[in-house]
Amino acid sequence: MIKAGIIGANGYTGFELMRLLAAHPEAEVTFAASRSLAGHKVRETYPTLAGYYGDTEYSEPDIAEAAKCDVVFACLPHGQSAEICGRLVDAGTRVIDLSADFRYDDTDLYEKTYGLTHPRRDLAAQAVYGLPEYNRAAIAKARLVANPGCFVTASVLAIKPLADAGVINKRTVIVDAKSGVSGAGRKADVAYNANEVEGNFKAYGVTTHRHTTEIEEKCGAVVTFTPHLLPIKRGILATIYCDLTADPKKAVEAYARYSGEPFVHFTGTDLPEIKSAAGSNCCYIGAKYEAKTGRLIVVSCIDNLIKGASGQAVQNMNVMFSLPETAGLPLIGNHL
Repeated sequence: MIKAGIIGANGYTGFELMRLLAAHPEAEVTFAASRSLAGHKVRETYPTLAGYYGDTEYSEPDIAEAAKCDVVFACLPHGQSAEICGRLVDAGTRVIDLSADFRYDDTDLYEKTYGLTHPRRDLAAQAVYGLPEYNRAAIAKARLVANPGCFVTASVLAIKPLADAGVINKRTVIVDAKSGVSGAGRKADVAYNANEVEGNFKAYGVTTHRHTTEIEEKCGAVVTFTPHLLPIKRGILATIYCDLTADPKKAVEAYARYSGEPFVHFTGTDLPEIKSAAGSNCCYIGAKYEAKTGRLIVVSCIDNLIKGASGQAVQNMNVMFSLPETAGLPLIGNHL
């Protein structure tokens, strides 16, 4: 059995990791740390985990204890993760970081985007971007994997095939994306309480959202990215507008690169909905051509907490340890 540790296990991504790993045939959680809840039983925060984890308590985020694991998932805020991940890698533990700290090829761009000085540029240069559909071979050998952002996963999986195939104008891509409230994390903030969210719909981070630079670096296009907050718990739907530079059939053919991928499904002109993906580790992508404008309109859907975070992290772990990539991961959404 792979011994898995989670630092920051009290957040939503930590919860999802504990839930998914409870059903994993080859891995188990042996270390679940939370600085704020150390000594408290997991079931006090998440009663739904009681049936499997019983009286398990959150531990202090002790690096020496975490380093006894075969792999550690770091579910920490941006800027706080790099130093801890670095110490774990130095100790010989393989690490999957769910923050943005190691996602960028260009560390200067990370520092500019997040307004931070990166403490481990040496490791940033070695980290592998954890999008298995593109980096599977490198992930298998990696000591440190940077798990992509949720908006980024939905956007890059939809845009990159088109950009790589040269069938779109790479300076005219618009990503109009909507996310459930869980994307904001498990924090007390007036903007995310029920009274503010229920019956409302709003754009935020317009022209300034930090995921924009990550999307651009990973898909190879200049992007106008506008996120919106949906009054639902989970799920992302991104509607993406691209000016075509080739026959629309060529654009459709570009998505053939996902043929055989267990978690990415091109649905043609049958556009996906959030309920297609919510509860699964899958990304569903559909597209329609608008003849009057010459644009391809692409819709991409994922579960922000699974394929957009913890499920993709487990997928990366499976690749790192030469396990079946689908092990412990849901292939079918909840629908209801």
